[in-house]
Amino acid sequence: MTEPVRFPTRIVLVLREDLEPWQVSNVSAFLASGIAARELMGEPYADADGVEYLPLLGQPIIVLQGDRPTLGEVRRRAVERELRVAVYDRGMFTTGDDASNRQVVAASTGADLDLVGVAVHGPKNAVDRILKGIPRHR
Repeated sequence: MTEPVRFPTRIVLVLREDLEPWQVSNVSAFLASGIAARELMGEPYADADGVEYLPLLGQPIIVLQGDRPTLGEVRRRAVERELRVAVYDRGMFTTGDDASNRQVVAASTGADLDLVGVAVHGPKNAVDRILKGIPRHR
């Protein structure tokens, strides 16, 4: 087994305690995207003091929920339609770094992933079709 990766920085999300559960998910996704990605990003933010903040995604994120078969079906349909897909396999909870997370995913076929999360990006109509009937996260 390899030594765990020791990162020189830490990413922390601090959320208001009075948010509704769906807001927690949505705000978490937006904040994490500001740290992790440049694709689909809006412009940087700045407060009245001139302090600049990282940009966030330029569009809302919808958070849905489903069981394991539902997530597998969403992944399958999105891949078939050549949409952009991100996955989170249950085994990734036991790792401590990005390389190990990729190994977890690489160890299974797409159909055999133990999905706990799937993200899909693509044209609105195509995405809406593959997600029809899946309820919002509570």
